Amino acid sequence: MKRVYLVFLLVLVTLFITSCGQNIGAGETPGDTSAALREVQSGTQGVEIDILPNFPPNLLYDQDELIALVDVKNKGNFDLGPQDCFIHVTGFDQNIITGPFSNPRSCSDGVEDLEGKTVYNLQGGFNQLEFASTNIILDEDVFEYNPTLNFMSCYKYETKASPQVCVDSGFYGVAPEQKICKPASVGLGGGQGAPVSVTRVGVTMVGSKAIFEIDIANSGSGKVLAPGTDIRRCGDTSAFRHNDFDRVEYNVRLVGGSSTICKPSDSIVRLVNGRGKIICTSQIDATSAFETPLIVELGYNYMDSEQRRVKIIRTPGTD
Repeated sequence: MKRVYLVFLLVLVTLFITSCGQNIGAGETPGDTSAALREVQSGTQGVEIDILPNFPPNLLYDQDELIALVDVKNKGNFDLGPQDCFIHVTGFDQNIITGPFSNPRSCSDGVEDLEGKTVYNLQGGFNQLEFASTNIILDEDVFEYNPTLNFMSCYKYETKASPQVCVDSGFYGVAPEQKICKPASVGLGGGQGAPVSVTRVGVTMVGSKAIFEIDIANSGSGKVLAPGTDIRRCGDTSAFRHNDFDRVEYNVRLVGGSSTICKPSDSIVRLVNGRGKIICTSQIDATSAFETPLIVELGYNYMDSEQRRVKIIRTPGTD
């Protein structure tokens, strides 16, 4: 009997050890984290809005309540506070569709912040906003009204890229040193989790100076606004001037503290046909080739929109 008990105990211990061995590493691995980080740091979306089907409906009477429901999603990786993003509705006569329907709403209304995507939430933040008008006024001589409602998202956003570049102050030297890398262009396809992207970094050595040619592009579907523009007034077409569009603020630096001087010198790059270029020069004091991250930070406001056409019919018998 004692022998049977010992065998049974040995079997239990073996099963326990086997089970523990199977669970070791069963959680998140470095590979999983790396893949999630790549997902977070890629993409060309920022704020995305979806107008729900039948909200508003395609057809309604003037005595009906007009209700629009808009899903707001932060598909990029920059967190948005209450004053960083607003939804506006334009494209209609405010003398006909009255009330608060045209009032701008914060994207994070009711949820504090609209966070960007992270390794723990690859979908990003979500919120739903309601726009309503309980009073539609059609003139007695107007039998139907067909506006195209324009739902505009206007928000502050940032892009951060850190491509690994090779620098070599002795690139043109004659020393027979076996070098670990050669200065060359670095392509950055797929975006950095924001609508404005760093697309390429060219690297050229001139003596001990590294020259970086940084290409950026508007990779989203909307328009770039200069940082500092009033995103609460996006629904007012008279609120912006020509110089308020296609302006991106930038900051570029090499990890390690090497001095970096860039042009344009005012730290604002102008986009032409959706593209811009930054030229930076850094003093490299090291005597051998090495790889290091180049930090590129872009700041801007962004505007995008979705439309929904509706038909409002005069209620029969209200003449």
